[in-house]
Amino acid sequence: MKERRKRKSNLTLILMIIGIIAIIAVLLFWNPAPAKAAAPAPQSQEQIEATTLAKQGTVAPDFTVEMFEGKPIKLSDLRGKVVLVNFWATWCPPCREELTRVQKEIIDRFAGEEFVFLPISRGEEEHTVAAFRKRMGYTFPMGLDPDQRIFRRYATNYIPRNFLIDREGKVVLASIGYDKAEFAHLVQTIEKTINNK
Repeated sequence: MKERRKRKSNLTLILMIIGIIAIIAVLLFWNPAPAKAAAPAPQSQEQIEATTLAKQGTVAPDFTVEMFEGKPIKLSDLRGKVVLVNFWATWCPPCREELTRVQKEIIDRFAGEEFVFLPISRGEEEHTVAAFRKRMGYTFPMGLDPDQRIFRRYATNYIPRNFLIDREGKVVLASIGYDKAEFAHLVQTIEKTINNK
């Protein structure tokens, strides 16, 4: 009887040691890929200014962007049209919220005008954008900037970012973030810029 209790006690001790070793191994070697977190919103106008490279009133930096399932677009080829360049990412909640409004409130509203909505996915591969487009049901054109080469000509941080460019290629509005007031101001500025012939 004592022998059986001793064996049972030894077995329990061995199982406890194995369990502790397993927990330590998991803690030491388990390294999940960190989730992409949105950069904190800028806290001041100074931060916004410091991270904005394409300033209001300056000529928008030219670029060529590969479009999702389409041919490349060169910004300078769009001269004569009002262009809204929108930098966004699938992991960014304010970007996603803003994109839910653009079809009806920007694309449809300004259909038939000399206007181009040019959303550019910042820092993501085509397969990620493809899955997002399918899930959301988006069919409007989107550009891809996986290495952030285009974004870095316009800003150093923070998305969503909108750069409204007039017919002469100058930045009329450089906005950052998303909220209802900002979006309403953006739509009004697009309309004013289109009507300013």
